[in-house]
Amino acid sequence: MANSEYGYVRNFEQGDALPPSNWIVVRIDGRGFSKLCKKYNFEKPNDRRALDLMNAVATEVVRSFVDIVLAYGQSDEYSFVFHESTGLFERRAAKLATSVATAFTAEYCMQWSTFLPDQPLARPYPTFDGRCVCYPKHSILRDYLCWRQADCHINNLYNTTFWNMVLKGGMSTTEAEQALKGTVSSDKNEILFSRFGINYNSEPEAYKKGTVVYRLYVKDSCVNGSLKPENTGDKVPDTASKTQLEKERKRKQKAQIVIDHPDIIGDAFWTAHPYILASKRGQDHGE
Repeated sequence: MANSEYGYVRNFEQGDALPPSNWIVVRIDGRGFSKLCKKYNFEKPNDRRALDLMNAVATEVVRSFVDIVLAYGQSDEYSFVFHESTGLFERRAAKLATSVATAFTAEYCMQWSTFLPDQPLARPYPTFDGRCVCYPKHSILRDYLCWRQADCHINNLYNTTFWNMVLKGGMSTTEAEQALKGTVSSDKNEILFSRFGINYNSEPEAYKKGTVVYRLYVKDSCVNGSLKPENTGDKVPDTASKTQLEKERKRKQKAQIVIDHPDIIGDAFWTAHPYILASKRGQDHGE
């Protein structure tokens, strides 16, 4: 940038680099999505087309940012986990948050017609905001993801019960809200089963557990007719050369991106995919 008498204004910019050796979560949320759902008549309590759109968009964001090791989404939000060793945008919070949020917004609008072809998108267009949060340990990062999945279950159980009471039970929204005050999970399960014949456990996993998007690394050869996951994950040598870093980037770009709805509160998912939270030194777990 050329020097001039006006260059002093740069001194007003504030540094916002996030601390090193922290896992960075960029969480995006839809702005005004209650109005959007009403405007486009989304199905209640869940519109599978809208959820599939969110998941397709998240997949493209993961594909675009190779330092994202996992994304978790529910409703109109998605959390993108950047590896603790990422140096993207010099770890500047504003750059990370705005880059992910704008990429998500653009993809959402561009892919809208694929999933909702009978509902042309019109102004005001959907937008998403973003924020960055740092987590210094694997255990805390996992607790964050557990929190989001638990929130998904709580919200979906409530919404499933609420909207069945309104749409099938003939109650007003106010009456349904009052009737559900003070109820616990078992009460809502009983209402669904006794009044509407719905076994909540049989509801789609995507609704109950949300969605996980991650890379699956596979070797060139097949084992017993199926692809065998690699265990190398997202580790990068401490003294990686530019050539090594470029090879690592290309390896991530070629990896299969998986959309799944597993339980991430328990250990089974993480045991099966230890490379997701592997440190850059290749450790599967540990702080």
